[in-house]
Amino acid sequence: MNATRRAMLAMPMLGCAGLAQAQERPTRFIVPYPPGGPTDLVGRVASAGMQPSLVENRPGAGGAIGAGEVSRAATDGTMLLVNASAHVIVPHLQRNMPYDALTDFTPISEIVKVPLVLVVNEAVPARNVAELIALARAQPGRLSYASSSIGGAPHLAGELFKLMTRTDMVHVPYRGSGPALQDLLGGTVQVMFDSLASSAGHVRSGRLRALAVTTSARLPAQPDLPTVAETVPGYEMTTWYGMWGPPRMAPALANRIQESVARMAATPEAQARFASMGAEPVASTPSAFAEFTRAEFERFGRLIREADIKGE
Repeated sequence: MNATRRAMLAMPMLGCAGLAQAQERPTRFIVPYPPGGPTDLVGRVASAGMQPSLVENRPGAGGAIGAGEVSRAATDGTMLLVNASAHVIVPHLQRNMPYDALTDFTPISEIVKVPLVLVVNEAVPARNVAELIALARAQPGRLSYASSSIGGAPHLAGELFKLMTRTDMVHVPYRGSGPALQDLLGGTVQVMFDSLASSAGHVRSGRLRALAVTTSARLPAQPDLPTVAETVPGYEMTTWYGMWGPPRMAPALANRIQESVARMAATPEAQARFASMGAEPVASTPSAFAEFTRAEFERFGRLIREADIKGE
């Protein structure tokens, strides 16, 4: 066992009870999506910082089922690990939500940010963002862009692009990024905002062409890939993953958990796992995460209203 692993195992269990009781009751990390996806990966990496721990997948209703469970939990070590969609997007698309995203949870930390990449099928003649905009304007409604779901970050990335460039592309939602990518590769759709991790192999093979990343600045790992903002000033869209506790969690406890998240994010093992999905560790403080969440909630709400996006 290496020194980093020993240090991670030695991190104190951060529950309401003492260490002895905590060792008997593992921290529950609720991931409101099926196993194997990016949120599940982030959850399992983050949970390694608190031992013993247990990751439980509670999929359904765009993440609302698992999140609702945490919103009703006692402060006994039950945590919510979720992406931006379930916490600051879905509430604008679904009626009768079982919780209030801003008041029924205790913000603990934004764990990682994940940029998206604007990719096109190899047959699309556009070689950069400016050429894609010109193509879309010359052929209104002829280009289609795929997304993994209605209301997810890839969908909203496309809608923001359309609004800011005054272009008309048809949104084609899929049930997951896998089917969306297959149709993009096959030419059924021509454009997609996707994660770097899932598109990288197809870009290397030449079947897809990467035009830009959606971050405000170029990525250190991809310095030759421009940002959308270099052509469309002010454009930015990333997805992110964060941790919340139940309501009324003591601030001191939230701070201690965040400190464990920060230690976890600094380990070589965690950084390697996050790098495999193109993620940038953040490990923000509870107060910074609370402010960020409110700002994102308002930003996505405005975008959803302006784009007239409706839930399924």
